[in-house]
Amino acid sequence: MAKQQKWYVVWAGHEPGVYETWAECQRQTQGYPKALFKSFESRSEALRAYEEGFQGFSRRHRAPSGMESSTEAPIEEALAVDAACSGNPGVMEYRGVYLPSRRVIFEMGPFPKGTNNIGEFLAIVHALALIEKQGLSQLVIYSDSQTALGWVRKKRCKTLLERTAETAPLFDLIERAERWLQTHTYTTPLYKWDTVRWGEIPADYGRKG
Repeated sequence: MAKQQKWYVVWAGHEPGVYETWAECQRQTQGYPKALFKSFESRSEALRAYEEGFQGFSRRHRAPSGMESSTEAPIEEALAVDAACSGNPGVMEYRGVYLPSRRVIFEMGPFPKGTNNIGEFLAIVHALALIEKQGLSQLVIYSDSQTALGWVRKKRCKTLLERTAETAPLFDLIERAERWLQTHTYTTPLYKWDTVRWGEIPADYGRKG
């Protein structure tokens, strides 16, 4: 099946506008302070969102009550994490990005068979361990996966993925992450990235849809 065309709105970037590819969107947002962008399923939807502006779009798509976002705007001193998975399950990878510079701080994979939620879980724990190891107590962590955030808080990756010879290396990482959570007390705040208000999480791979 051919991958569905996506359109990218850049509200705040080097050259705001509507772009047809993720590569174009990246060129306009990488290195731009507090870039605002989001992907859409159709050109008409993207054009409407661009014309009404980020604030107008945000008002029209208010975040659901109870969403764990930190503030009206993202905290700049943060690591944002994301995972990409080609299928569910499928080839999976994850990474963490330093929010102010959009620089990739760590990346793992690809793993031959995994799920997006596993990747998000591992990415959050990877970020927590990195922050503790390097003494970066000023940072917070953003993830756009409510499921993975819940798993981290419960210190358990509750995946339904079957453990096989193919997935064994990934499960070794999962067990290592769970052990870390069970043996460490972290104080780093974990927040849900508010995609509706802020656009795609900066660690996004641009492969949704």
